[in-house]
Amino acid sequence: MFTWNPVNGETVQRTDFRKGNNPAKGSPTDQSEKYLKAQQLALFQVIKQRDQDQQDRQRVQKALNKLRPKAIYLGLKTVRNLQLSPDGRFVTYSMVQEPGSEKVAIVPSFVTASGFTEDLSTRTKVGAPQTAMELGIYDIGRDTTFVLGYRDLKGLDEMPAYRKEYQLKAKAPTTATDSTKASAKKSEKPATELRRVAPFGPFWSDNGERAFLVMRSSDNKDRWIVALDPTTQKITLLDRQRDEAWISGPGIGNGAGNVGWLPDNKRVWFQSEESGYSHLYTVDVTNQQRKALTSGKFEIQKAELSKDKKTWYLSANKTHPGEQHFYRMPVSGGQMTQITTLPGAHEVTVSPDEKTLAVRYSYSNKPWELFVMDNKPGAKMRQLTNSLTSEFKSYAWRDPEVITIKARDGADVYARLYRPANAVAQGPAVIFVHGAGYLQNAHKWWSQYSREYMFHNLLADQGYTVLDIDYRGSSGYGRDVRTGIYRFMGGKDLTDHVDGAKLLTEKYGVSPQRIGIYGGSYGGFITLMAMFTEPEVFKAGAALRSVTDWAHYNHGYTDNILNEPYNDSIAYARSSPIYHAEGLKGALLMCHGMVDTNVHFQDIVRLTQRLIELKKENWELAVYPVEDHGFVEPSSWTDEYKRILKLFNTNLKPTAPASSSSGGE
Repeated sequence: MFTWNPVNGETVQRTDFRKGNNPAKGSPTDQSEKYLKAQQLALFQVIKQRDQDQQDRQRVQKALNKLRPKAIYLGLKTVRNLQLSPDGRFVTYSMVQEPGSEKVAIVPSFVTASGFTEDLSTRTKVGAPQTAMELGIYDIGRDTTFVLGYRDLKGLDEMPAYRKEYQLKAKAPTTATDSTKASAKKSEKPATELRRVAPFGPFWSDNGERAFLVMRSSDNKDRWIVALDPTTQKITLLDRQRDEAWISGPGIGNGAGNVGWLPDNKRVWFQSEESGYSHLYTVDVTNQQRKALTSGKFEIQKAELSKDKKTWYLSANKTHPGEQHFYRMPVSGGQMTQITTLPGAHEVTVSPDEKTLAVRYSYSNKPWELFVMDNKPGAKMRQLTNSLTSEFKSYAWRDPEVITIKARDGADVYARLYRPANAVAQGPAVIFVHGAGYLQNAHKWWSQYSREYMFHNLLADQGYTVLDIDYRGSSGYGRDVRTGIYRFMGGKDLTDHVDGAKLLTEKYGVSPQRIGIYGGSYGGFITLMAMFTEPEVFKAGAALRSVTDWAHYNHGYTDNILNEPYNDSIAYARSSPIYHAEGLKGALLMCHGMVDTNVHFQDIVRLTQRLIELKKENWELAVYPVEDHGFVEPSSWTDEYKRILKLFNTNLKPTAPASSSSGGE
């Protein structure tokens, strides 16, 4: 790191990072070598002169080295996030240790320009070693470097609840002798296992006098916010958020999340799900006093301070989980004043003078357009763009009703409902499962699943009732919904769809014998679980780009929800469709891109072999040789949706025989 003074043009080197380890200071020279060197210097003037010149250069270099910063040897680590403290005394940096040469999944691409099969190197699988990170502090004045210690963090040695369950099972006595031994060991103190921690920051106050860090445990069940004193390398706990599932939510997510300083340079602001919903908090670094600035059964989805730091600008779903509005609030909390008013979603950018708002707005059947409005409550939005074609506007796109389903455990589950204009008694229905898991789709703005939205209009035109559910695990509804799938994907998220199917039959006249289900990615996974474990509820299903075994998915997503496969095998076994394939009865269509670098084609191949060995007949697999996880070619999309429509028309329409299947093998 170098700094440059624009006044005098002076450039100063602040750090001296070097790869590898500190070289040895030289090995001792034996008597024979000393004799030979002395002989050479005595016999040859040119050797003597060169030796003298080298010694002179070394003396000069030694003097210059005293002016350079301390050499910091990194070994196999790399440096990121170099920061100079505001007073110029400290340099902080992250030292990153990448895991060794772990095995990476290979995805072969068969249809290539070269005519040869080309291998795509993709990713490791869940449970593989992960990147480790430490915070280094270089004290320029003392020319000394430190690695921040965190062993005293509260709860660092706290074992997650699921690990305790396995430990109890492993230690359960099976005989009287075992019981005696177990009693004798009760007094023994178990070995302390400290979890790894990743530090983020530091974040310096505007006056440069204080700093804080955000620290996250490697299992993502703890997040600490700590004050940092770089002089003493001490940290002071300001806030700890613990979640036996995993830490996340709006403004929290990965890394540091949404954090900063208030203008008094004493209070840190941050977001936390402590109340069950992501809200805005402050903590005073001088006395550790915390204060909640917002509260209620809604989420603060975006928060930023005005330029003068007297006002908060907030985006939240306060009026309805399926709406997003823009608010302002005094910096110390108080009333949230709603600025936008139209139903739907508003993505707002404040102008530099903070007098005008640029608003990206949409409604359920109206795609996103750009508007401007005065930064005043209830001001009229003026439309700037009109992106729709006359062909698009020629169709009366449905405004789906947003309803709630009372789940079997009493929870309210939100869903979009599409109803045919001339519904028939005991008609067919299709349930759509959105992808990603943590995503919201039962809302009042234009869906990111635009193709599916249009397909649902087509299904409704053909007499289907369509239900699109924000099942457990979806975003927008707080911590309990977000983590409702912890250790059991295919649990509450699937029963929410079963409860939705029940509502269709009891309230909307749908035949219980004519309900289908489909979805992609996570939606494909749920479709498989539905067809395998609830065969009496779902008569046909289309599973697209599906996860079939979570032990083969990536670490960042899966480890949060199911922990690691070698530490929580129960969670993986009950959550992976490949273990439940024997339950298939209805008609199953599977579609998968062969160059999918997210959910690998290997996933569906392994399930296919399982179905063959189980001698199942009522399934078919459609492969797409040039497609990744998200299809690109219009011909692929067209082929996929034609197959889905054929599956449903064949198996769910009233005129179809009840025992009909999609065929294939």
